[in-house]
Amino acid sequence: MAKKNSRSHTAKKAAAARSRKSKPRNFPTYTGKVQMTRDGFIFVLVEGQDEDIYVKSTRTKNALHGDTVRVMVLKEHGRDRRREGEVVEILERSTKPFVGILHFVGAQAWVLMQSRNMPYDISVDQQQAIEMGGKTGMKAAVVVDHWNRNEIGPWGHIVDVLGMPGENNTEMHAILAEYGLPYRFEKEVEDAADKISEEITEKDLKGRKDFRDTYTLTIDPADAKDFDDALSVKALPNGNFEIGVHIADVSYYVKPGTAVDKEAQARGTSVYLVDRTVPMLPEKLSNKLCSLRPDEDKLTFSTVFELTPKAEVVHRWIGRTIIRSNRRYNYEEVQEIILGNVPEEPGILQLNALAAILRRNRFKNGAIMFERPEMKVEIDEAGKPVGVHEAVSNESHWLIEEFMLLANRTVAEFVATNGQMNHVAAKNAKTFVYRVHDEPNTEKIQNLRTFAKHFGYKMGATSNGSEIARSLTDLLGEAKGKPEFDALQMIALRSMAKATYTTDNIGHYGLAFKFYTHFTSPIRRYPDMMVHRLLTLYLAGKESQKKDFYEQQCVHASEREVLAAEAERASIKYKLVEFMQDKVGQEFPGHISGLTDWGMYVEIEPTKIEGMVSLRELKSDFYEFDEERYRIVGKRTRRIFRLGDPVRIRVKATNLEQKLLDYELIEKNIQQ
Repeated sequence: MAKKNSRSHTAKKAAAARSRKSKPRNFPTYTGKVQMTRDGFIFVLVEGQDEDIYVKSTRTKNALHGDTVRVMVLKEHGRDRRREGEVVEILERSTKPFVGILHFVGAQAWVLMQSRNMPYDISVDQQQAIEMGGKTGMKAAVVVDHWNRNEIGPWGHIVDVLGMPGENNTEMHAILAEYGLPYRFEKEVEDAADKISEEITEKDLKGRKDFRDTYTLTIDPADAKDFDDALSVKALPNGNFEIGVHIADVSYYVKPGTAVDKEAQARGTSVYLVDRTVPMLPEKLSNKLCSLRPDEDKLTFSTVFELTPKAEVVHRWIGRTIIRSNRRYNYEEVQEIILGNVPEEPGILQLNALAAILRRNRFKNGAIMFERPEMKVEIDEAGKPVGVHEAVSNESHWLIEEFMLLANRTVAEFVATNGQMNHVAAKNAKTFVYRVHDEPNTEKIQNLRTFAKHFGYKMGATSNGSEIARSLTDLLGEAKGKPEFDALQMIALRSMAKATYTTDNIGHYGLAFKFYTHFTSPIRRYPDMMVHRLLTLYLAGKESQKKDFYEQQCVHASEREVLAAEAERASIKYKLVEFMQDKVGQEFPGHISGLTDWGMYVEIEPTKIEGMVSLRELKSDFYEFDEERYRIVGKRTRRIFRLGDPVRIRVKATNLEQKLLDYELIEKNIQQ
């Protein structure tokens, strides 16, 4: 009898368990993008949420890096204070290629992965690989087609065979392929561009103002091949100055719906890798027809200002023009003129004086200036890195920057106020493409306040955007020149929102502009081309254009901009790791630039090249990451490492394929 009751109780428990399994609990689900790790677990990034969702490798449902998935949150917060979940459904496989090494065995073929984001090798059709010129050992780009439950690993198809590993072209093309960016134009696009006439006719001049007799110049890097902006300067009898900002009239040549336009729209932007530019437009347009080369008549779209000697705008005009540049300067030549090291040339000092006032007023009005150094990799003709130095930004750069900013905000304000220029947006303003930058994240600003407090700094009020700007400027000004400055600036930068394109104007917080757009670079940015087209319509009195269409275009352009920036950073990182390959074992001074659960990142001097020191490799103690105070603490010695702390490291290892640098901390002065 007892046995029967026992069996009955067991059966009831099993039935209850089955019942619980058949009735899914009310767990929240989200849609997001997969970020995969080399160990196979993933993080799902949900748009609009700062915190990602961790998923164990056994709960990914074969989702891979870049896939769009539906994820169910199982735990809101575990011991590590992270949300944990499982993938419920793969909504869309990523179309971005993975890059790896081709490997043939018998009749089978794989692309072997060495990526930080892809732990699984991908099976491919051997015949297809051979037909594309693939051989064992070559790098190839492959897109995953499927990974079914009964398959050991993912299957895909090769989209390009890139060449032998280590060759410069192979590696740069691999980076572009990894981010889904093109590195050549189809013949159809090149042919369409070549058919565009270079001749300027009377018809082309209709409705244009002629600036060919006004002194005009361009200022660009010494190695620039395209010149898409020019400045004209003329002293007026009343003591004021006429300053023209002239931009290559790309939209006049590239008509909507043409092969060239479709390709430019798809690309969204030019991409600037360490050793090359991948242009948005074919060379016929970017380097010839639309390049404002000296002593050549060029069609332009212009903003022309009458400025007082105090840089006050008393009149402005926007419209199509024709110019003839008198002189091409590079930044170094202009800087020498500004410093007085060479005789003054027409217009330079006057332009610089006006730009300096515009710049001073901008910061006075709340613009935020970050001073993080930009490092430039020097390469030889073969693409090999031979040096790293800081890219200098000085008055010659600021001169151009301020007039481009003036043109951009003037165009945006002109449309937003229906041409009134009264700094008040019109209720019936026409559809337009804006470049916007939202106010900082208040929670992140509070984290900065807490962090700054540990160094003895007290931030001012931060209840609104202008107060935040003032407090950030005061904080960074007070910390400048001190060891903690870089750390404070880095956390301040992380609190900033990302600038994007949209038809909904919210202003540009970082620049302190109520209205802002991108008008000045249509050769390399598709949003600028959209701005030119909309301006053309509105100057002709046309009705407002379809908002939904342009908003979709803005979203696409913002996404392409992010991809291009990521590819650019990847190319720099690759060359920096390559530069450090022959320095393994060498020691360098540096400072801590980042802290995580697994280690500390260190930037070495003078090159600012960043590598990681693993906490597991520190022998003097067991170190833990104190997230609340953003520091690493030794459990026994209580030794503390903070952002900005000076340290000395030894280069331990380099990994070109994964673009990683491993450093080890030199702990001579620490008691064992």
